[in-house]
Amino acid sequence: MLLPAVIGWLFQLCLIFPMSSAVSWEEWWTYDGISGPAFWGLINPEWSLCNKGRRQSPVNLEPNKLLFDPNLRPLHVDKHRVSGSMMNTGHSVIFNVENDTRQHINVTGGPLSYKYQFQEIHVHYGLHDQFGSEHSINGYAFPAEIQIFGFNSQLYSNFSEALHKAQGIVVISLLLQLGDLSNPELRILTDQLEKIRYGGEEIEVKRLSVRGLLPETDYYMTYDGSTTMPACHETVTWLILNKPIYITKQQMLGLRRLMQGDAKHPKAPLGNNFRPPQPLHHRPVRTNIDFNVKHRSDTKQCPSMYNNVYYKANSWRQH
Repeated sequence: MLLPAVIGWLFQLCLIFPMSSAVSWEEWWTYDGISGPAFWGLINPEWSLCNKGRRQSPVNLEPNKLLFDPNLRPLHVDKHRVSGSMMNTGHSVIFNVENDTRQHINVTGGPLSYKYQFQEIHVHYGLHDQFGSEHSINGYAFPAEIQIFGFNSQLYSNFSEALHKAQGIVVISLLLQLGDLSNPELRILTDQLEKIRYGGEEIEVKRLSVRGLLPETDYYMTYDGSTTMPACHETVTWLILNKPIYITKQQMLGLRRLMQGDAKHPKAPLGNNFRPPQPLHHRPVRTNIDFNVKHRSDTKQCPSMYNNVYYKANSWRQH
């Protein structure tokens, strides 16, 4: 009985928000309810991949199903710092690099065949510690996930063009655990959160090291997927690093104070801005972790998520 009512509601919505009005679409989609992820692909034909696509993201990563690929190279991210702006979009916290940056941050190596240019950072997080990340490990989620976006600068002229094109986008995923001491670059992003408490507010961020956000690990998992918000473009090479970075309870509290709407109409909290895991549909998830090899004589265990419990059964969770 619910489906006909939903279809009727969607039809009325299409009359109110015509397809040509991209701004209207951007304004109303959410992460829950009738405008949430389950309906993204139904209400706007341009977002049909969100429901019909076979290479959607995020996914649940299962260590015992990873495929070791000896041809995967170390990932390289340029070290120099960049400036930009951080904004509460009403859907997420997004850092955008300055367009006139003289020295771009390039992402190369790993599974990538081309050079990618860093563009932006998205922050996904939960209102409770038990969930918040978009990717999960063996069905367990983390309190937050940072996603570092870059576009293929050898084939395409800018991020917007690459978003629609094959091998257009790379996203490096950092899963966050609660800790007593935060990643120092993460503090640069969270120190001024009170200035973007409401949707549409924006602040300047200076001298951020994207490389400094990354944990100290050469190991990762990779698969072909999509963006995790409308229009769910299936143009993304995902890399999920095999070690978390740390965020403090105080920083999480700052994120959880952010609201979706403006000061007069704050609406709901911004948190819980994550898309649920999507079916793999037989896609391979490759890794450069060789579970059968000891990498150094002074290492008692293989430096992997499986043996070092980096991501094993959500080891940070209190029971």
